[in-house]
Amino acid sequence: MGFENFHRLADRRLTGKPLNSETDVMAAVQARLPSGVLSFIQSLGVTQDEIASLIIKQEEPQQAERLTVDQSDRVVRVLRLIADASDVFGDRAKAFVWLRRPLRELNDQSPLAAAETDAGARVVQTILAQIAWGAAA
Repeated sequence: MGFENFHRLADRRLTGKPLNSETDVMAAVQARLPSGVLSFIQSLGVTQDEIASLIIKQEEPQQAERLTVDQSDRVVRVLRLIADASDVFGDRAKAFVWLRRPLRELNDQSPLAAAETDAGARVVQTILAQIAWGAAA
């Protein structure tokens, strides 16, 4: 899990340039990702409603050409979860089943819903790491 999974999923798809390190990802977020990345995320299986609730908050209107820094950061957060869950479960379809299923460990929220915050995403990453190491889902 980690940068390698993210790199495989998102390299060149976020900015058109290679993302070879976490520093490159940080710079891309700070430069504000192009709004076209939302189409890429949707092509992976994230629904329009999930994009609205996780990335484009109601109080934050979407910019025409570029997302805000916060929205860009949330794009990366969601992509990391998709990449790591896909790695743990073996494919993206199984990953999305798990990402959308409420879990007791998340107070009956789905991992995607928990990922609305960085703190929630960290808990989801911990659960994924436990699953990868053989703990029950």
